[in-house]
Amino acid sequence: MNDRAAPTGMAAAMDQWSKFVSHALTARLSPDEFASYSRLLSAKHRLPPVAVADLLLRPKPTCHYSLDPRVHQYLHGLLKLGLVDIQSTLRALYKYSSLQVHSHHAPAGEVEANGTDEHAHKKAPLRWTSSSASEETIFYRLVKNLSQEATIRASIDALQLVSIVSRWCTLFTDAATAFSSDAFGAIHSLQAKTEMEHTRSAFLSVLLTVCENHSVLEALSKPFAKGARKQLATSLESFVPNIIQSAAEVASRLELFRTQTLAAFDPVDIKEKEPADADMNGLLDLMGSENLQVPEIPVANSRAGLYIYLNAALVGRPLIDDHALYSYLHNRFQGDLQQTAIQLILASFDVLANAVFRNEGSKDGHLLKSYVVNKVPLILRYLVATSTMYPLNAEFCITEALSQVDTNVFPTLSNMFDMSNTNSSFHDSVRQDFCFSCQLHDLLSESATETLLGEITYQSLPDEGRYVKENLVQACLEDPEKTLKLIGELDNMNGNVGAAAQAIIEVISTLCRNKETMTLKQICSLLASKPLSLDILLLFDKASKILHPLCELLDNWRYDDDGNEYQTVYEEFSSVLLLLFAFVYRYGLTPADLGVRSPDSFVGGLLSRGNLSKSMQELTEQEKAHLNSWIHGLFDIDAGGLGDELMSSCPPQEFYMIIPTLFHQIVLALVVGYLSEDALRGGLDYLVDTFLLPALVPALLFLSTHLWATNEHEQRAILRVFQLIIRPQSGETSAGLASVLNIVAKPLEQSLRMYQRQHPKSQDIEPLLRGLREYIPLSRRTAAADHNELESWTSGGLAASIRHTVQNLATWGQHQSINGMPTSYTHRQILVAQKVLGAKQVLDTMIDELKQQTEASNGSVAYDVVTGLICAPDAANDASLATPAIPDETGAFPPPPQRRLTLRDALRAEADDWKRLSKADLTTAEAVVRLHRRVEAQMLQLQPPPETLLQPTLELGGDVLDKAIAAAAAADPTDAMTLDTTGLDSVADLGLGGGDLGLGSATNSAVGLDLTGDDIFGGLGGAGDFTTDFSSWDTMDLG
Repeated sequence: MNDRAAPTGMAAAMDQWSKFVSHALTARLSPDEFASYSRLLSAKHRLPPVAVADLLLRPKPTCHYSLDPRVHQYLHGLLKLGLVDIQSTLRALYKYSSLQVHSHHAPAGEVEANGTDEHAHKKAPLRWTSSSASEETIFYRLVKNLSQEATIRASIDALQLVSIVSRWCTLFTDAATAFSSDAFGAIHSLQAKTEMEHTRSAFLSVLLTVCENHSVLEALSKPFAKGARKQLATSLESFVPNIIQSAAEVASRLELFRTQTLAAFDPVDIKEKEPADADMNGLLDLMGSENLQVPEIPVANSRAGLYIYLNAALVGRPLIDDHALYSYLHNRFQGDLQQTAIQLILASFDVLANAVFRNEGSKDGHLLKSYVVNKVPLILRYLVATSTMYPLNAEFCITEALSQVDTNVFPTLSNMFDMSNTNSSFHDSVRQDFCFSCQLHDLLSESATETLLGEITYQSLPDEGRYVKENLVQACLEDPEKTLKLIGELDNMNGNVGAAAQAIIEVISTLCRNKETMTLKQICSLLASKPLSLDILLLFDKASKILHPLCELLDNWRYDDDGNEYQTVYEEFSSVLLLLFAFVYRYGLTPADLGVRSPDSFVGGLLSRGNLSKSMQELTEQEKAHLNSWIHGLFDIDAGGLGDELMSSCPPQEFYMIIPTLFHQIVLALVVGYLSEDALRGGLDYLVDTFLLPALVPALLFLSTHLWATNEHEQRAILRVFQLIIRPQSGETSAGLASVLNIVAKPLEQSLRMYQRQHPKSQDIEPLLRGLREYIPLSRRTAAADHNELESWTSGGLAASIRHTVQNLATWGQHQSINGMPTSYTHRQILVAQKVLGAKQVLDTMIDELKQQTEASNGSVAYDVVTGLICAPDAANDASLATPAIPDETGAFPPPPQRRLTLRDALRAEADDWKRLSKADLTTAEAVVRLHRRVEAQMLQLQPPPETLLQPTLELGGDVLDKAIAAAAAADPTDAMTLDTTGLDSVADLGLGGGDLGLGSATNSAVGLDLTGDDIFGGLGGAGDFTTDFSSWDTMDLG
């Protein structure tokens, strides 16, 4: 069938299609209706795919900011019908892309100053203002279409596809060049650059699929495809260097395709043979960097290397993952279990001594001491259990290690009673606690313990003996009070905390699975009130293991059909949610850390949108009804308070999603006088004193951000709300309110101090700050640096401070036998440097210092130090948590998670580019390759061991084992709650990672407040504007 219509027929068809597309978007036709009408219209007015795609994707003079989301769905239907194809879609996207504005092409809507009508066709077309997000979505959709068979039917289709893909490569190259030449551009330019990089990541999937498509390769191999081959090779040659840092693996594959696959299609010309050979040699060098012969430097396992690793693992959220730690220790010490045990003990005491010298005992002392006393003996016990061929003498290892531990910092029992000893109680008992813990786990004999401590001790082993997790779990399930007792024992330093912690985690998981929410409420409430106990739990298991069952329970919580006690349901739900809040905000956890797989789940939505207030126009009718009911229930004297009717109609999930909106309305009501002081106090007292207390977490987080983003009248109203909550009239803070204030204290303090800087004469702030003072130290543990640290590191330049740190660590590692005390170090410095300078610059600084240390004959230890810095774990940038892309219900793939480049990634890219480095500086190239090999060798993951480090040999008698099997069988597998795994990557970064909720920037705030709109508070123009928002207040007696 000939698709070419006569000119008049083409014009008529274009007119009909244009009207149809415009009407469909105006009427918001469903995708199915649009597809049905398109089929009918195509039968009557046939248009080629390129024309249909152009009509659908072009901007209009009245609408040219970004593509209508409905267009994505329409395009999907047209692709399925065959009315548009992939190459026509890419061509239309390219023609109207906003990237054209940032490249060397003419800006959108540019018109020649001296142009005439006869030159109108030369004018640049109208282009989208911001099309990156739409292009990203469409690119992922096209990848799925390309993966289907028979998508490309003819060679001409394949070559057209190659041509437009080549033009896209050139466009991205031009845009990247333009952005790099404007490194200090305006904020909107930086945002456009970020959007371009996200779009380019999606385009890489299209590009790889095209380059590896069988039909495309077959068409490119034909003699008449020489022009297409040259165009693609030329565009790739300039495109690949721009992605080497962000996508090194993809860059290697594309370079291989350009220099091998494409080159093989062209006969070798004598004149071109030499350049082709050069390209091939470059490729072989790139792919074979492991075979590069570099002078070897003896490997040194200095005391500094493991000291750095453990410092990083404990600086923020505890990251003592059993398998990762065992793999690292095995790789580092090459299976030498004796050296592993000795160096592990030494490094653990070094980390604790470092906290003493840095005066960080109040902040880190409890966690670090528990790690040394409760965790290290379990690791040692595991090493003993795995030493089958050559049994490990644990007593010798412990004795040898403790002989090198400074008794001035960690005294023996006799030193403790020395009147001249001024050590604090934080660390003076660590040595004996550690020894008795080792004795509890059969690592030390009683006589060896007495010898190590210097004399007969008055301390003894726990009366209950050594805990076994399975026995504890069974006891807790039979007696809920036992779990509460175990939570209280998490503060102990007796060697039994590991079993207690894992038993608590197992009990929580079982209660969630069995939906025993009444018992779970007590456990969650107690844990939420003890932030330091959360640190201890994470010493012995991952955050996802603890929180994933809680997330499933909250997502799937439903009212019982015959249940009438709705207040009880709210109370139990709120207690579980409060514990989740305590974990999430203390450690800056993301949905990936929690095991959440769907952004549409309650927990996923609460973490991404739960701190955002909606305008009345954005609320659904049901949300408006809920909001009206809660306003009346809390503040209307005649309404009779909160009854079962309200709570039965509004499930707790829906209540917590409207909390920010509810408090925004309260603030606005105070501003315009709809809410009196007495009514406000009564409503807030009800929230503080009842089962609704956890609702204050999203409320206070919203208000803390809204305080510095709003007008003066609302600011005063917000401060009044803070005063009634933080400083209750009773003068006493309940345990529940203390749990809430522990969660919100840090961001609230930052917001109040920012307001204080804006209003230095205000007398309202200091009393509030005093009320928060005791909660701030427990509010966050995210490895964020404080202001004093930042000033000390940046006073002489952050790069210089990194060099100084490497020097100190290398010097200490070289002379550790002379000076056994560790050098002062915190891994927060490296994390800050990566965020401020970027991983590439930090790596370059380390390598420069590494070369200098090597020239000073200290290279062996310096390599160990820098290797430790690169291998150190980072909770804020853990790539292992990334989940595979899963298509949504429309078949579209979510964009890949955008994670910060790590030092290891930067080193890998440098090692892959060793040939370029060798031409500029051979010494640097050798240092990079040598360092890369050592890092990869230490980061190699071993096969998971058969047992956990906690219980290497389970002491289960027949009765205990039978009980455990019976308990497992009694659990109904149908109660297991599952989560939708769709679209995790689209919410991979919810602004919770990094520092303390990112309150330093409005656009990066953890609560997600968007301050970029043209009229943020457009609804507050005058008194009349409050009528709509406050229709529910008019009928209330608030006097």
